[in-house]
Amino acid sequence: MNEHSAPTPFHLCLFLAVALFWGLNWQVVKASMPEIPPFWLRGASTLLGGLGLLLMARVKGRSIRPAQGEIQILCWLSLWNITLWGAFSAYGVLLLPSGRAALLAFTMPVWSVLLSACWLREPLGRRRLAGLILGSLGIFALMAGRFSLNGAGSALMLGAAVSWAVGVVSIKRFPVTLPSYVFVGWMMTLGSLPLILAAFLFEGVSWPYPGAGPLLGFLYMVFVSGMLCSWAWNYLVLKLPVAVSSLSSLLTPLIGVAGGIAILGEKPGFPEFLGAAFILGAVFCVASRR
Repeated sequence: MNEHSAPTPFHLCLFLAVALFWGLNWQVVKASMPEIPPFWLRGASTLLGGLGLLLMARVKGRSIRPAQGEIQILCWLSLWNITLWGAFSAYGVLLLPSGRAALLAFTMPVWSVLLSACWLREPLGRRRLAGLILGSLGIFALMAGRFSLNGAGSALMLGAAVSWAVGVVSIKRFPVTLPSYVFVGWMMTLGSLPLILAAFLFEGVSWPYPGAGPLLGFLYMVFVSGMLCSWAWNYLVLKLPVAVSSLSSLLTPLIGVAGGIAILGEKPGFPEFLGAAFILGAVFCVASRR
């Protein structure tokens, strides 16, 4: 196990890059979906990103073979962290403004606290309980009075956040011995296969060839938000204290909201700002140290 070190300028640059690129990924997905169906967009980009990480490990001479009994664990983790997250978030962002989708997705730390208390028997405490209350108020503010397509989109994004939380808690419950980027590569590869199957079954292969913009967005999802950010995030988790690395849970959705305004011309109203205040306050309560 690596010991945590003090943040360096390199760590800071990497941290800001992850928050920026993952925050802007919501606008990339939203802009690409009119020409690339959601399951194809998520499934194919995740598959190529996962294979790229495994190839990178082989080029560096690392073994990518899981230990005995770890394939079952990888399949379980892939289901929650990749397959269900990808399916719910793909259609959730299709029905919602990208900023609202990002805020609902990053309620994940709130759900993971609740799951950790129930499953891992971790103490809840007053600070985490306050986070749960604030997160619930934020979700209510974002969903109040919106039970049409927006309501369905919000429900899908909450499903994505909960599935991600189950995946995060499962990683703590079922640790594996693989290096971080090999582990992420296997998760992305295995988790993308059901998405590819769903793309064949429900979206077919007869959709028009996408233009240059959506293709660039697809490549962004493969190489930037997929390979680069996945590697960088796991590198930072290993190198930095949790209190530092967890701050991306605050910064990334803020960038997602700002990107939606600047790039897609979205106009968040009072429910979005109120929900953002509650949700970011909740994430701060559960992710930061006293």
